[in-house]
Amino acid sequence: MVSAAEQLAANLNFGALAKADELKKRIWFTLGALLVFRLGTYIPLPGINVIALAEFFKQQQQGMLGLFNMFSGGAVGRLAIFALAIMPYISASIIIQLLTSAVPQLDQLKKEGEAGRKVINQYTRYLTVVLAAFQAWGIAVGLEGSTNLVLEPGMFFRLSTTITLVGGTLFLMWLGEQITKRGIGNGTSLIIFAGIVAELPGATANLLELGRQGAISSFLILMIVVMAFAVIAFIVFVERAQRRLLINYPKRQVGNRVYEGQTSFLPLKLNTSGVIPPIFASSLLLLPTTVASFAVQSDSTGWLGIIAAYLGHGRPLFMVAYASLIIFFTFFYTAIVFNPAETADNLKKQGGFIPGIRPGERTAELIDNVLLRITVLGAAYLVIICLLPELLVSQAALPFYFGGTSLLIIVTVTMDTVAQIQGHLLAHQYGGLVKKAKLKGGRQ
Repeated sequence: MVSAAEQLAANLNFGALAKADELKKRIWFTLGALLVFRLGTYIPLPGINVIALAEFFKQQQQGMLGLFNMFSGGAVGRLAIFALAIMPYISASIIIQLLTSAVPQLDQLKKEGEAGRKVINQYTRYLTVVLAAFQAWGIAVGLEGSTNLVLEPGMFFRLSTTITLVGGTLFLMWLGEQITKRGIGNGTSLIIFAGIVAELPGATANLLELGRQGAISSFLILMIVVMAFAVIAFIVFVERAQRRLLINYPKRQVGNRVYEGQTSFLPLKLNTSGVIPPIFASSLLLLPTTVASFAVQSDSTGWLGIIAAYLGHGRPLFMVAYASLIIFFTFFYTAIVFNPAETADNLKKQGGFIPGIRPGERTAELIDNVLLRITVLGAAYLVIICLLPELLVSQAALPFYFGGTSLLIIVTVTMDTVAQIQGHLLAHQYGGLVKKAKLKGGRQ
């Protein structure tokens, strides 16, 4: 006989999607929310000299400003109301998570369940406002310092720019939460994903145009395409890689029924932290360099100019800082999302054990050691994916959009979203099978 799981897998197709009304509503809501985000990236800030802005951005787009423009979906290059994107919210989330590990009161809130998480989320929103206001004010001042970018400099321009940019970030924060709650996938990741994907066609056209003009060779373009496909294949392979720990469950008796001993696996992903470390690392690097990039024209020899120069895209300091932050957040986020002691305690309560290892503390130590080793591999994988293509692209003076960070975000978010869609389809089909079985039983 075909098992229920096999039957569900066999019926998992587009026909099932047409019947899943709830899933279709979620998909349409997600697409609509992302469309709103894209429209906002074309609404410019008031008081900006568009011609001077286009000339200024041509000179700065290969640096960190260009990286920020990619994450914002082109909003920075147009100085739109979403120019800050969702990065201040990500930075606030990083800071709050770090404080949660260090401050006992926040750690206690985290353990209080849903009520505690709501309070922590509220703190994150407050901190987002502070960070966004600081960054927006810095951008306004930097714009005034740049030649001819602002039509009427002054306090009114600074206040209006700050309020507009902060409002745009808060709207995106709310929009991301709505996508997570009422749509498909993680809202914050999908907003970043949509921004990157929207910029890829233009970057591809620019690359081909450089090839047509003879600025770069056709062989180099071919190598970039091959590298992109190789990176994508490597990402998919590693993201699916697991270290499985054998778990045995002894024979047990429940009432008059005796259940035979079972064997299962505890899967530990090679990259437990997912795409979070590169996003967090980019967010922290973008926070100080955004202001510096706008102010560098007026003060190229000052400390802002020095920051922009040394943290330029492809520079050694940028590479070292980026790799260090990725490694740190890989270990930090893995420690947050996976608790070996809690996992070992749950196995002990269920009667499960790892062969040859005593349940409880010894099991937790084994899981922690295995997790540490695979996290080292996961961190190395993220650094290689994010930095090697960046090095090749920066050395060839090509658009950075083909870098590993953007490909990692695109592939990982796509895999996560598809997995959630499959989960909804399975739940819908399983509910239909259960309903049919009940109706059949009732007729009999």
